[in-house]
Amino acid sequence: MKLPSFRLRIALLSAALAGSTLVGFGAVSWFQIYNAKISRLDAELLNHLMRATPNFPPREEPPAGAASPRRENSRERSRWQFYEDSLSYAFGTNTKTPVALVVLDADSNILYQSNSLAADLEVNRLLLKRLELTPLPPPPKREPPPLPSNRNPSFERPPLIRPRPPQFVTEQTATAVWRIGATKFPNAQIAIAISLQAVDRDMATIRNIFLVSIPGALLLVAVGAWLVSGGALRPIRQLTGVIQQVTVKGLDQRIPIGTTDVEFVELIQVFNLMLERLERSFTQASRFSGDAAHELKTPLTILQGELERTLQQVDPGSEVQQRLSNLLDEVRRLSGIMRKLLLLSLADAGKMSLYLVEVDMSELLMEMLEDVEMLAPQLTVETDFTDGLRVKGDRDLLIQILQNLFSNAIKYNLANGWIKIRTHQTPTTLHVTIVNASEDIPLSDRDVYDGLRLRIFDRFYRGDPSRNRKIEGIGLGLSLAREIARAHRGDLTLDLTPSGQTAFTLTLPIK
Repeated sequence: MKLPSFRLRIALLSAALAGSTLVGFGAVSWFQIYNAKISRLDAELLNHLMRATPNFPPREEPPAGAASPRRENSRERSRWQFYEDSLSYAFGTNTKTPVALVVLDADSNILYQSNSLAADLEVNRLLLKRLELTPLPPPPKREPPPLPSNRNPSFERPPLIRPRPPQFVTEQTATAVWRIGATKFPNAQIAIAISLQAVDRDMATIRNIFLVSIPGALLLVAVGAWLVSGGALRPIRQLTGVIQQVTVKGLDQRIPIGTTDVEFVELIQVFNLMLERLERSFTQASRFSGDAAHELKTPLTILQGELERTLQQVDPGSEVQQRLSNLLDEVRRLSGIMRKLLLLSLADAGKMSLYLVEVDMSELLMEMLEDVEMLAPQLTVETDFTDGLRVKGDRDLLIQILQNLFSNAIKYNLANGWIKIRTHQTPTTLHVTIVNASEDIPLSDRDVYDGLRLRIFDRFYRGDPSRNRKIEGIGLGLSLAREIARAHRGDLTLDLTPSGQTAFTLTLPIK
C-alpha cells in the first residue's frame, strides 16, 4: 500500500481551505452585488413612479366646448406611450430594457396598458394584481383654515397628497423575470414592471468571472502550498538523506544547523548526537573484534603447530592420538572463526583490502563441483554455465564465498537431494545462482522478500535451533560472504523460490 504524502496533504488542505474561503467570499460578494443592483433599480423605479405625478391631471368635469372624450383618450394614451418609451431607455445601459406599464383611473378603469411585443403577455396581469394589493394613499391631514388674504382663491394650490411608499416585488413569468412596483394616487393608479434581464446578464458575467478565477486561484494556492511545504520540509529531506547514508562507512555524516529553521534544530541536534554515539560504538566494537581476532591469531597458530608436532610423535591409533586429533580440529575451527571475525571487522571499518586480478569463475565452479562430488556423492548436481566467465576480483575471497554457498547447499539439503548451478551474464555483471533442495525457510527468516534486511544474513543467526542443532556452524558464513560480495561492488541475495527449494544469487561486476 502506497503511503500518503505529507507534502501533498498540506497542498490539498491548503487548497481546500482557500477554496472554501474563496467560494464563500464569491457567494457573499455575488449576493451583495445582486442586492446592490436590485436596490439601485428599486430607487430608480421609485423615482419614476414619483415622476408620474405630473402626468395625472386633476379630476374635474370637462368644460363646455372641450375636446371629445375619444380625442382626449388618444392624447392621454400618446402621453403614456411616450412615458413608457422614456422608461425603457432610462433603465437600460446600452440597450433598450423591456418595460411594462399599467395606468388605472380612480375607478380602476384602464387608462393605459402596455401592448408592445417587448412586454410579456403575463406581466400585465401581474401589474393589475399588484395594484389590487397596493393600499390607498392616506387621507390629507386636517389643517386650520388659512388666514384671509387678498390673493385670488382660484390661484390657491390644493393640498398635496403623497402616496404610500411602494413595495417592490420580483415576479417571474414564462419568459422573463420582472421587478414590479405599484402606487396609488388620489386620481389614478400606476404600476411599472422592469425586466431583470440586464441585471441577470451582469450577474452571469460576474459569476463566470468567479468560475474562472476561483479555480485559477486554487491552482496557484495549491502550487504555492506545494512549494512552501517543500521548503519547510527541506530539513526533513536532509535528515532522510543522511539516514539513508548511515552505514558503517557513513557514520561520520552530520547535518549542518546553520540554515535550519528553529523548529528542526533540536531534532537535528539529537540526530547528530545519536550518529556520534553510533560512530563511537561501531568504532569501539570494530576495533575490539579486530584486535581480539588479531591477538588470538598468533596463540592459535602456535597451538595448532604444537598439536600437529605432538600428534606426529604419539603412537598411531592410540587414545592420545585420537584426543589430539579432536583438539586439532577444534583449534582449526577456532582459527577459521577468528579469520572470519577479522574479515568482518575489516569490512565494518571499510578496510577490507582486495587483491584484484582476473578470475575465471568457470574454473572456480568446476573446482567446487569436484568438492561436492567428493563430500556429498549422494546428491544430484546439474550445471548450466559456459566456459570463460571472467570477473575482476580477489580470487581467495571469491573462493571463500563459493565454499560457503556450496557448504550450505550440502548441509541444508535433503536426503538424496539435488544442487543446480546456473549463471547469467550481462554486459556489466555476472550472476551465479546456486539452488538446492531444502526445507522451507520460515517467514521470520525470509521477511517475505519485501526488501527488508533479511535475518538469514545476520551474524550468528542460525534460524530455528530445532532444525540446525545437528548442523555445524556459528552463523557467520552468509554474513561474511555478503560483505565480501559488497566489497567487490556486488551483492549476495536470497531468491524467491517455490516451496522445497533455496536459492542464493551472487552478483559480481565484470569490470
